[in-house]
Formats: sequence, structure tokens, C-alpha cells
Amino acid sequence: MSQSLGRALQILKSLGEGERSLDQLATELGVHKTTVLRLLRTMEAERFVRRDAQHRYRLGSQLFALADVAREQHVVRQVAAPHLRELNQKTGQTVHLAAWENGEVIYVDKLDSVRSVRMYSQVGVPAALHCTAVGKVLLAAQPKRQQEAVLQTLDYKAYTPNTITDADRLRDELQVTKERGWAQDKAEHESFINCIGAPLSDSTGRVVGAVSLSVPDVLLNYDQVLELLPDLLATAEAISADYN
Repeated sequence: MSQSLGRALQILKSLGEGERSLDQLATELGVHKTTVLRLLRTMEAERFVRRDAQHRYRLGSQLFALADVAREQHVVRQVAAPHLRELNQKTGQTVHLAAWENGEVIYVDKLDSVRSVRMYSQVGVPAALHCTAVGKVLLAAQPKRQQEAVLQTLDYKAYTPNTITDADRLRDELQVTKERGWAQDKAEHESFINCIGAPLSDSTGRVVGAVSLSVPDVLLNYDQVLELLPDLLATAEAISADYN
């Protein structure tokens, strides 16, 4: 572990026990105050710590946000696990679980196809918002203001000839996704992969994740993938029911 990272983590642990002054933190870490102050300024700018009028430090609001995300992702993955296995075994296809995190869609679980074909997606890696089924599902679920902000900042990279490459088309696609309750990736991210995704909801109707099926076209064409939609939607409904 890098020395600076180790010290920053130790600061967070110390502040988890209670407020500290700069002198106290320097003593606990066994380093000069200027070293600690440099770390604190960076952490304060990113809202990991906050400083009061008496120049005492406490944990910052960014940790609350991260804790909520971590807790939610852990719960979603835990609740979804048996249903994802069942869907994977029933269809034989690759299953993804994804969640929204700070303006990105992150893969939080993946079960590979029982076939020899493997996809490049990885747990912990962001999914492209404009051309993956889980990305569309979770972006469509965001409040309009946040959704519009994302639409204006995406780079709309063209991964394949089918990729949506402008905000107007994606806006229309998100509306369709929300109305029908599922999303498609028709060879938009990888030219040989078709994918369908559905939202997972809590008891209030808030979308907390997305589940998808991804299939190489050498195994099933797009119309054949759509025949798996009832299985996908049933899985999403079962996960949502267990999550509540």
C-alpha cells in the first residue's frame, strides 16, 4: 500500500472514533503536521473529512454517500444471487447484475454462459450508459434533471455501427425503455452480442439495480434472444419481491 494512502486511511479510522485536531492526528500517525495537513486538505476538498470552526476534523458527507451505495450494492447482490444462478442455468446464457453509482453503472455480479463463448465485461467495471441494456435501464430510472445532465456529458462513443451516438436518439430510447419496462442492446456495444435488461425495484418502486441476459449471435439471433424476455422479467420480479 502506498504510504500516503495508508496514512489517509488511518486518518479516516481515527476520525471514526471521534473528532480530532491536526496535532492529535499528527501524533497518532507519527508524522509532521504539514504531512497530515496536506492529506486533510485533499480529503476535505473531496468531502471525506470536514473541519469545524475550532479547526477540529470529523468524517465528511462523502462517506455517507459511499456507505449507502456499498450497503445497497451488497444487499442487491446478496438477494439476487440465487435468482441469477437459476436464470443462468435455465437459459445457459451470460447474466449480469448492475447498479447505479455516482453517475455510473457498475457491474456488481456476472455469471458466464455455460457455452465456451466469453464476454469482456468484468465485475467492478463501468458499463457504457448509451449502448448497454443495464446502462439504459438504470439511466432511464434516474430523475429527469439528472438524466438530462448525463445525456449532455456522454461522449457517445460508437462501439459498433448500431451504437446510439446522439442525445436525442438516446433520450427517445430511454423513454421507450421506461414505458415498456426493459431495455435492449441490439449489437450496440459488441457487434456480435445481443442483450436485454430489466430493472430491479424496492418496495417504493425505486430502481435499485438491473439484471440482463447477453447472448452471442452465433448462439441466438436477436429475435431468439427476445424469446428469453419472459424469463428475464420473471427473474427481475422475483429479485424485487425478495429485496422488499
